[in-house]
Amino acid sequence: MKTKTIFACTKCGASHPKWQGQCSVCEEWNCLEEIDVPRANKQIGSDVSAGYSGGVATIARLSEVRAEANQRISSGMHEFDRVLGGGLVPGSVVLIGGDPGAGKSTLLLQMAGNLAQQSSCLYVSGEESIQQIAGRAVRLGMANASVELASLTSVGQVSELVQKERPSVVVIDSIQVMFADEIDSVPGSVTQVRECAARLTRLAKQLECTFVLVGHVTKEGNLAGPKVLEHMIDCFVMLDSPPGSRYRTLRGVKNRFGAVNELGVFAMSDRGLREVSNPSAIFLERSSEPAAGSVVTVTWGGTRPLLVEIQALVDDVQGGYPRRVAVGLDAQRLAMHLAIMHRHCGISLADQDVFANVTGGVRVGETAVDLAVLVAVYSSFRNRPLPRDLVVFGELGLTGEIRPVPNGQERIREVQKHGFTRIMAPIANRAKRPIAGVEVAFVKSLSDALETLSNMLD
Repeated sequence: MKTKTIFACTKCGASHPKWQGQCSVCEEWNCLEEIDVPRANKQIGSDVSAGYSGGVATIARLSEVRAEANQRISSGMHEFDRVLGGGLVPGSVVLIGGDPGAGKSTLLLQMAGNLAQQSSCLYVSGEESIQQIAGRAVRLGMANASVELASLTSVGQVSELVQKERPSVVVIDSIQVMFADEIDSVPGSVTQVRECAARLTRLAKQLECTFVLVGHVTKEGNLAGPKVLEHMIDCFVMLDSPPGSRYRTLRGVKNRFGAVNELGVFAMSDRGLREVSNPSAIFLERSSEPAAGSVVTVTWGGTRPLLVEIQALVDDVQGGYPRRVAVGLDAQRLAMHLAIMHRHCGISLADQDVFANVTGGVRVGETAVDLAVLVAVYSSFRNRPLPRDLVVFGELGLTGEIRPVPNGQERIREVQKHGFTRIMAPIANRAKRPIAGVEVAFVKSLSDALETLSNMLD
């Protein structure tokens, strides 16, 4: 087979006709590697003249296309289905990433065992032997599951096996160990990962078969391989495992068939991953003694509210510059909020170290926790414990105003359901009718919020 030489970037996967010191796409230095690729790349089981999904190229008017609801396949795990948007979509490709030991293989083997009860499921492992997979199944209590197993690393052999068996769901563990025979590159390289993912994606569209790919992560916590890998697949989820915690959070990053930023919570046990139906109860395991710098807020995870605890610690600077450390929060946003507190409330923390943390290993990216973070900082700075039945939420603007947050009434109802009796919320989220059993203090600015808070502490 005739080949040609190109230079591929190991960071972003961009190809260049000749070697150069810097990649012109991602602007990284010394990241190009020489590889040989075939000039004519005919895909396994399909014709080059065929379209992406194997059909004849045609044109259709949008007004004439009949939109049909996606028929989903339940994974047998409610939390997993929630993150996927209701279940697996036939013909889709799902990519799941996570740190080593997070439980990716355990989660997918449990899913395969559930799917095998209603449809055919093929589990392909390139990192473990069939005997090792069977040993894990015994530990999980799935020794009698009708899951089809295969230990392969060649994407060509996987394609032939899938075309022969026609399973409904295929699990590939992992995409980094798969390789295409005609690509002159080691498994896990940018070119191999991109080509193998492209072939499996094309095969999924042709056969209306769902593929679930396992992806490795780098030491920085990002998905290993080219960025184009995330563009090719339909759904990308991350399984996070906080250090020292038995809880795992499954977070949706990309989803073409559902909402992103959905959050599923699991608990690791000796029988595998167990679903946590009420995660707010876990993240609110607070100390029995009241402590300064602790407050509860309600964040929105996809389609449901979630109560989490925000903790802050303010201490004198121990030499050098003051530190601004945020765990589970945006550190730059924390520094901006401290500047707002100084400008509009006259509270200066220039000689103080400020640490903020979201308990339970949860990462919060929405702005609805802005007010709760500053309330916790203020409580720690004054060394005044906050009422334990208080929940705070609201977005903070640069002019010191408290802006409304989406789904305000749903958040208040979630707070009421968990027995909290006092809420501090933006005035724009004021309910038309008072909520029985809950005292809500609606505030319009940060100074107004701190004044209300001082009255509570007196």
